Amino acid sequence: MLVPDVVLDRTSPVPLYYQVATRMEQLIDQGELPAGSRLENEIELADRLGVSRPTMRRAIQYLVERGMLVRKRGVGTQIVHPKVRRPVELTSLHDDLTQNGQEPRTEVRSFNVEPMTDHVADLMGLPAGTAASHIERLRFAGGEPLALMTNIVPADVLALTAEALTDHGLYDLLRAAGRVPRMARQVVGARAATAAEARLLGESAGTPVLTMTRTAWDAGGQAVEYGSHIYRASRYSFELTLTSA
Repeated sequence: MLVPDVVLDRTSPVPLYYQVATRMEQLIDQGELPAGSRLENEIELADRLGVSRPTMRRAIQYLVERGMLVRKRGVGTQIVHPKVRRPVELTSLHDDLTQNGQEPRTEVRSFNVEPMTDHVADLMGLPAGTAASHIERLRFAGGEPLALMTNIVPADVLALTAEALTDHGLYDLLRAAGRVPRMARQVVGARAATAAEARLLGESAGTPVLTMTRTAWDAGGQAVEYGSHIYRASRYSFELTLTSA
């Protein structure tokens, strides 16, 4: 696959490898370098773009570390599906995937209405034993499994069905019911996937996964959902924008 010419600013303080890598990243995101295609030889690519071989090698390594390229023995350097980069905002995964044209699909693996545990009730500030919908879903993006999600929604907040959760995102349903999440406490972490989790996500047992737990409240201060999610680290990342005071 021929990479289109990259315009480089050799007077800029931005390193050349980073200029090359970010332009290639844009081309992959936009589909101009489609997933599954193979890059041309590293030496030929460096010569054609007018950069040194170490610069080209570093640009490619940067994209490998970002999960956008993979090196395969006997095959060369191959373009893979770009990661879903999710801003850390009070939105749902379904919202973010839809906005980015990722065509989310949901498989509801279990759905029950039962008392919530003391731990979850304490996090949500509710009495122990409060009745709630307990939902486990597998979320797909671009036809591939991306996240395994467990959510708990108090029964008096929203009456849910497995059918509605298959066709709509949870936050879509909350908004439609006038229970818009306005504030949340969220914790992001990482761990190794269990064998069962890895099988569902199309990964190997022990593969690193990202974790996220969230408790959300509406404008009136009532807890509307608790979520515990795991994401494929090879296809997903959280993105933060930081500013100074």
